[in-house]
Amino acid sequence: MSSVKYVTEKDFQAEVLGANTPVLVDFTADWCQPCRMIAPIVEQLAGQWDGKVKVVKLDADQNPNIMMQYGVMGIPTLMLFKSGQIKERITGYLPKDKIEAKVAPHM
Repeated sequence: MSSVKYVTEKDFQAEVLGANTPVLVDFTADWCQPCRMIAPIVEQLAGQWDGKVKVVKLDADQNPNIMMQYGVMGIPTLMLFKSGQIKERITGYLPKDKIEAKVAPHM
């Protein structure tokens, strides 16, 4: 069972855009094989960055308005938000070290 919390269109503003720390959002879906491949990495990063970066997931199928708002055309997509602004966007599978390298400058 995932320890990373899911956000929805209802709480995206408060949980992501209004957060005091950077937030990594994993745009995902149950049927997506690459999403399943990246999920353990996202879990590891959530534990590793506890207190520094908030890590959440967003179900692509259940939140189409957020998907359109941020132009997410493919999943998995990871987006790092800081002070309500997108700082990084990663589409597709990347190994853990590559994700860390992209996020580290914003921590």
